[in-house]
Amino acid sequence: MRGVSEREKHLPNFTLPELLRIMHEVKGIISLSAGEPDFSTPKPLLRYGASIIHKSTHYTPTQGLKELREAICKKLKRENKINASPENIVVTTGSQEAIFASLLTTTDPKSQVLIPNPGYLAYLPAIELSDGKPVSYKLEEKNNFQPNPDEIKKLANRKTKAIIINSPSNPTGQVYSRKLLEDIADIAREKNLYIFSDEAYEKLIYDDEKHLSIGSLNGMKNYVLSLYSFSKSYAMCGFRLGYIVVPKNLSEPIIESSHFLTISPPHVSQLMAVKALSLSDRHIKKMVRAYNKRRKYLVKKLNEMNLITREPKGAFYAFSNIKNVTKKKSYDFSQGLLKKARVAVVPGTEFGKYGEGYIRFSYATKLFLIKKALERIERYLR
Repeated sequence: MRGVSEREKHLPNFTLPELLRIMHEVKGIISLSAGEPDFSTPKPLLRYGASIIHKSTHYTPTQGLKELREAICKKLKRENKINASPENIVVTTGSQEAIFASLLTTTDPKSQVLIPNPGYLAYLPAIELSDGKPVSYKLEEKNNFQPNPDEIKKLANRKTKAIIINSPSNPTGQVYSRKLLEDIADIAREKNLYIFSDEAYEKLIYDDEKHLSIGSLNGMKNYVLSLYSFSKSYAMCGFRLGYIVVPKNLSEPIIESSHFLTISPPHVSQLMAVKALSLSDRHIKKMVRAYNKRRKYLVKKLNEMNLITREPKGAFYAFSNIKNVTKKKSYDFSQGLLKKARVAVVPGTEFGKYGEGYIRFSYATKLFLIKKALERIERYLR
């Protein structure tokens, strides 16, 4: 029997599948590991989807339905201060396809792509599957897990094609300031680099923070590919829909890459997205209020347990330093929590080597379950 490809063999060995296996074997687990909203898709969207599903059984244009792209342009101008035309929008089957199609279109074999570390775990394998070379820039707790522009500038060389940024961030929940984004934009222009701006959590923002899209900055429209998702803002994870705002010269090439990946995004999901963009934001505000209440409770209790946690300003994650409570590696500590405390979290090393010594909590679960899980962790740490 023939074996698997060398490409697959060189993909990173994530430990999350093993933790998921244990989760299904041990009864009574409380999961604080989820990467998706615990809310259902808003009922108006579900009702609308049910009413039009009989009209949604065929392929659409690869780029996406024009009425959706037009609605997206209005949203971008209103909320992100990005002026785009429907020709600059490519609808994708989730933002994961958006990442992959962007890489396939803009990078060559052995091209370097700078990625945050710790950062979203899918960046690295997507780059490797595209035959590129991921190069990490370090996010440090002492800098509130914000990128260091000086480091990014030093890492960028003639082989570098792109920088990936993610704000609000998974796994740290941090939001990037205008000054930081302007510094990164300056580097991109100076070095002639693309920026892939992953903004999947754009609407999940707390306190007085404001989400700023780097693509809205002056002089950046030819450098930035802005990646968005309906999964987090509208709790539509299962409908698999995202989109990219692309420079004019990349529109046709990305459409071509997307065609050979998925042919077209799901038809019914696109029609539901048009509806979603027409709704008031009350459903989003309801989610954000709930997340904010959970966030405050979780961070307070974690710090009381000496699991030092910087206050996240976006998304629904908290990234906690475990070094004051254990000498164990992140994976071993997470496995102990799972088996003995029956609480599931994600080891920081799933997000890169600089995540060692940290674990990620998700507060995309009901508050009473968060309280119960933290009681279990507190007993475990005694």
